[in-house]
Amino acid sequence: MAHYSFNSRTSIARALSLPTLETNNISPSHSGLLFSDNTEPLTSLHTAAARVLVINTGGTIGMTLHDNVLAPKANAFVKSLRKLPILHDEMYAQKICLYHYYGENSLVLPPDKDSKRIVYTIMEYSPLLDSSNITTDDWKNYESYDGFVILHGTDTMAYTASALSFMCEHLGKPLYSRFTGTRVPIYERRTDGIDNLLGALLIAGQFVIPEVGLYFHHTLYRGNRVTKVDNSSFNAFSSPNLAPLATAEVDISINWDTVWMANTTAKFRVSTELNRNVGLLRLFPDITAATVRAFLQPPMQGVVLETYGSGNAPDNRKDLLEELKKATNSGVIIINCTQCLRGKVSTSYATGKVLIDAGLIGGGDMTSEAALSKLSYVLAKKDLDLEAKKRMMSQNLRGEMRAKLYRRFIQIIAKSLSISSIRDALEALKEMGSNLSLEDYDGRTPLHVACCEGNLKAVQYLLSQEATVYAKDRYGATPLANAVHFRHKEVVWLLRKTGAQFSRDELDEAGTELCSLSASGDLESLEIWSLAGADLTKPGYDGQNAIQVAQSVGKNEVVEFLALLMSNTTKVKQIGVVHGSPSS
Repeated sequence: MAHYSFNSRTSIARALSLPTLETNNISPSHSGLLFSDNTEPLTSLHTAAARVLVINTGGTIGMTLHDNVLAPKANAFVKSLRKLPILHDEMYAQKICLYHYYGENSLVLPPDKDSKRIVYTIMEYSPLLDSSNITTDDWKNYESYDGFVILHGTDTMAYTASALSFMCEHLGKPLYSRFTGTRVPIYERRTDGIDNLLGALLIAGQFVIPEVGLYFHHTLYRGNRVTKVDNSSFNAFSSPNLAPLATAEVDISINWDTVWMANTTAKFRVSTELNRNVGLLRLFPDITAATVRAFLQPPMQGVVLETYGSGNAPDNRKDLLEELKKATNSGVIIINCTQCLRGKVSTSYATGKVLIDAGLIGGGDMTSEAALSKLSYVLAKKDLDLEAKKRMMSQNLRGEMRAKLYRRFIQIIAKSLSISSIRDALEALKEMGSNLSLEDYDGRTPLHVACCEGNLKAVQYLLSQEATVYAKDRYGATPLANAVHFRHKEVVWLLRKTGAQFSRDELDEAGTELCSLSASGDLESLEIWSLAGADLTKPGYDGQNAIQVAQSVGKNEVVEFLALLMSNTTKVKQIGVVHGSPSS
């Protein structure tokens, strides 16, 4: 029987927060082909290609049969994927030296109808686990990838997806996490694993949906809205109180009105602290006060109480109500959630109001999995007092519960009739329901345009409304790349503060551009590239870096300026320049 704890969630979260993923140990079977006459450098890979990190935690999708029993097997998954043409183009991988550049555990999907590809790297969790054995000690790569897919067993997937949705603060990319799994191993003839993995990869690599999602059976759900409803069907999950974020049929259709936007400009951060002293208690007829009392004893700090109907409990059971009141008075946070699959907690009935009077907090339409995960996340906030934690539990943090909507139609219309600036226009569009990250025919978002024009106020507003900094246009350019190209330093600074960064491919190709700027003496552009995160020691196509080029053409002011930019790092001591080198 599956049980839920938290160590697995923290390990997954830490994996997402690492700055880079080491890619070494190139296979001998591939190394001899890396630089043959039939290969071409990876720069031939279209710049619009997406990179996705796949974290394999185990579960049925990668299990193999041993003694007539399915069990996880280390290092078997990548080998099997290489044999599936729909999930890996081996000929293309050899052609572009994929394994040399991205590592042995990387694969590449065949091109889509727009000739774009998705490169994905498998990071295998060790040891592989059946999800019912996952604990929180079993749970870093955010900037290096465009999206993330976590392969996870279905038994506890709803709990892990809920927990990770709270732990990943200010999320701007698709984990985009896509949790997915399978009911039948991917090696089997009737597997659903191929469709689930391929669908998760395509959505994570092609769409900027800044949520922790759960993809299963052609459907993308919000991770903290799902519950497992069937243990023998491919359609194993349900999101009873929220429509799916996306469906994958002939085309992939995104329900943008449902996508959660956090309205923050803060950088992505992982909160790995979770409080284990939480529990789930289900009311049933004739439950004794002694049972409730025992359950609420220390070290219990938070409880999800599953009640009848719309949040009701027997108002004639004074003994139960007294135990609940004692617990809330002593600092235990108790969340009232309904036992029903659909619907929400209400105080319309007297039997529901008595729980409010006992100090319980209404859980709205949260699932029990989401409420329990939210409790463990909030209770771990050491900088908050009890009242602040209670307020946080009643707020909609990650789209886990339906918030009250205020009707402002008349005000919105009135405002739209008196628009006096671009910012006012954007705000009016936002309030009327427009998605400020929608793309035009070239894949450009409003943030792309604002960054090109250098409109700092528009950029500030778009970022405050969670316009994504990770969107790529049809040429592979991000808003950051546009701001750098058009030399808008303040915009670059703001984007970087929000969490924007160059991709690995862009950083690798920056050396040639830096050398060109150095040779022409363009100090302003060099400063902007440095501010954007470029490595000023990156060599160009001829092996020289920017400071060496400046020396060779006698641009001493450029040499001094570059040395100043690099003065807070140790890299200037490692580039080996001569004749007036700043390190000499």
